[in-house]
Amino acid sequence: MKSASLVGRVGDSLSMIAHPVQVSFEFFPPGDEKMEQTLWQSIQRLAPLRPRFVSVTYGADGSTRERTHNVVTRVVRETLLTPAAHLTCVGMDRAHVLEIARGYWHTGVRHIVALRGDAPQGSGGYQPYPGGFAYAVDLVRGLRSVANFEISVAAYPEGHPEAPSAAFDLDNLKAKLDAGADRAISQFFFEPGIFLRFRDRCAAAGINASLVPGILPITRFPQMLRFAERCGASVPDWLRLRFSGLDDDADTRRMIAAAFAIEQVEALSREGVDEFHFYTLNRADLTYAICHALGVRPAQAEPPAARLEQSA
Repeated sequence: MKSASLVGRVGDSLSMIAHPVQVSFEFFPPGDEKMEQTLWQSIQRLAPLRPRFVSVTYGADGSTRERTHNVVTRVVRETLLTPAAHLTCVGMDRAHVLEIARGYWHTGVRHIVALRGDAPQGSGGYQPYPGGFAYAVDLVRGLRSVANFEISVAAYPEGHPEAPSAAFDLDNLKAKLDAGADRAISQFFFEPGIFLRFRDRCAAAGINASLVPGILPITRFPQMLRFAERCGASVPDWLRLRFSGLDDDADTRRMIAAAFAIEQVEALSREGVDEFHFYTLNRADLTYAICHALGVRPAQAEPPAARLEQSA
């Protein structure tokens, strides 16, 4: 009975997604050969959904710089996808950062996700690199001096964990967009109201750029809790209850995760949200299922009958 009720709720939700949406996907550079195989299988699985772009993350302390570059250039070389390379202020002076940006431009990469970046573990907190870009707003200005990149920046619906106040964080977001960023991609969240209230605050602050909600399909609940603690995302008790007792039941976990995420994106779609960014964690199945529910599907081959009519 519970399963039937769940299916009914999801079915009702799907019928309420009434307008087309765009999607983008985030991947991270693999650390070994097995992870690399998983990454490229996921890219191949999701590519037919024709995402607006696919982004490739950068290690918190710049540690994946080379691997990020390798994935991005392979996407350019071997697929029809539009890659977006993450670039941070950590561990490099301005000249080095801009050299990397120029290299991306010459490779054919036209989209950068510009981030401040996180301090290396054990360093005692973020400190601007000597001679480097201090913050993301400075990096955005620097990228604009190199070429006409499409630039995305980060937004925090619940506030950046290091921001002294929500107002300060919102001012910082506006500064990044005023400096030349094209859109803001939000940190993940779990209650639609959190994003919608943040969207209202952005509008009241005069932010007119595209604000894209970041969606994290929950593959492993303990892993998600660690992510949430680091980035300041709240995890409601009712969500903890949904996943309670499923540590050794992967199949049910996936069903619950898909149903929850579909409810989340449907609620946002009802409120006019028409673009979503998925933190895939290099896994395709949940993201593919959510996109299918949103109506984002591979291009269908033309029916044989239609081809015959055109040739007659």
